[in-house]
Amino acid sequence: MRYLLDTDICSYVIRARDSRLLAVMEEKVLAGADLSISVVTYSEMRLGAERSRNAQRYNKAIRALCDRLSDVIAWDRPAADEFARLQARLLDAGTPIGGNDAMIAAHALSLGRVLITNNEKHFSRVPRLAVENWARHSSAIL
Repeated sequence: MRYLLDTDICSYVIRARDSRLLAVMEEKVLAGADLSISVVTYSEMRLGAERSRNAQRYNKAIRALCDRLSDVIAWDRPAADEFARLQARLLDAGTPIGGNDAMIAAHALSLGRVLITNNEKHFSRVPRLAVENWARHSSAIL
């Protein structure tokens, strides 16, 4: 299985240090899953770290998280095309989500990945996007 973790779930892992969620991630990796993040997620985490009074600590935590992942996937033309279609559709329907969230959702769609998030409210608006919330269901997944 191929997953794309969004910024919200990555922040949840970094800040909460939820051992159940980390165990879910480890279990998925051991089962052969590909856990990656979009470069958009990486940039959002880095921005948060740079604006923090504890930038060094957060940057270290971001590096540690990224070391556990398969990849930080670059934004590309198919992701940009998917973003344009998706954001136009959401805006036309009057159900927009934030630009970065739309970019992450579009990236997951363009890659055919399941998006892992703790923000189901926004991402449930995205047609065709497979979403899982490991933070809410971590004890059920194990």
